[in-house]
Amino acid sequence: MSPRERKPRVRRQRGAEESLGSVVLGFESIVVFLGGLVVFGLRVLPDGIEPWWGIVGGVVLALLMVITSGFLRHRWAIGAGWALQVVLALGGFLVPALLLVALIFGGMWAYATIKGASLDRRNAALADPRTSNGN
Repeated sequence: MSPRERKPRVRRQRGAEESLGSVVLGFESIVVFLGGLVVFGLRVLPDGIEPWWGIVGGVVLALLMVITSGFLRHRWAIGAGWALQVVLALGGFLVPALLLVALIFGGMWAYATIKGASLDRRNAALADPRTSNGN
């Protein structure tokens, strides 16, 4: 079989929960990185901790969010996303504005996971021929 004769690869179907969750975590990762820069710039870390750890923390949390968004097809990744929301909320002890960010994105994460799962269940029921009314 020559390269020209290959069939195009079929993409895996993504559910609403996975799609919405990955969008929320993707955009949140940008804000979290910027929040790390704020922690660095304001030098709000406790005495004895170098300010550049704020940047490191922001980068690590942002990367974890991006990585988690790639694994949202697995149930454990939804729980990991919730854990990341809690970690961001804990950043509110350093910069209170991060608590506001955590509330906003936490609400969007809740909507993405709860409503997305509801839409996925509804779409699965509509696609199942056993649940059709026989028309």
